Amino acid sequence: MSDALAGPDGALRCPWALSTEDYVAYHDDEWGRPVHGDDALYERLCLEAFQSGLSWITILRRRPGFRAAFAGFEIAKVATFTDADKERLLADPGIIRNRAKIEATVANARVLADWAAGELDELIWSFAPDPASRPAPRTLADVPAVTDESTALSKALKKRGIRFVGPTTAYALMQACGLVNDHLADCAAR
Repeated sequence: MSDALAGPDGALRCPWALSTEDYVAYHDDEWGRPVHGDDALYERLCLEAFQSGLSWITILRRRPGFRAAFAGFEIAKVATFTDADKERLLADPGIIRNRAKIEATVANARVLADWAAGELDELIWSFAPDPASRPAPRTLADVPAVTDESTALSKALKKRGIRFVGPTTAYALMQACGLVNDHLADCAAR
């Protein structure tokens, strides 16, 4: 038994991806594909934090606004944001205007600006589980919200000063960035 459903083109996909065209494109082209590079991973980390408590489609549709507001998620640029920049962000209708999440995004950039090039990438990817140890999920019930690896990644990031990254957010990051492949077994994107 599989939860995979036929999409608009007849290909089987994870059912969560079929509610909007935006989701289909994200599912097929991005979700679960390996992401590398400190700035790219910082962006995903920030977006996953902003998603906390909201639907992913809300973030996905505002991603261009987030990229514009946060200088393309270039760590070095966001690390220089001032209190005036934070106030500008709180007034920006193109993003989620949550003070705690904005503060964390800027604070995390300041922490990461002091890391060596590639250090964030290396740290995050060091928590990728062995793919052979994870059978392909057949149903959505087989996909966890938290794993031992995501809990350990969350703890490691927090220990290094990164904020707003609990185990669930860390696991969503792992899924989005391809550390784990949670496309259903019958999904065409797998």
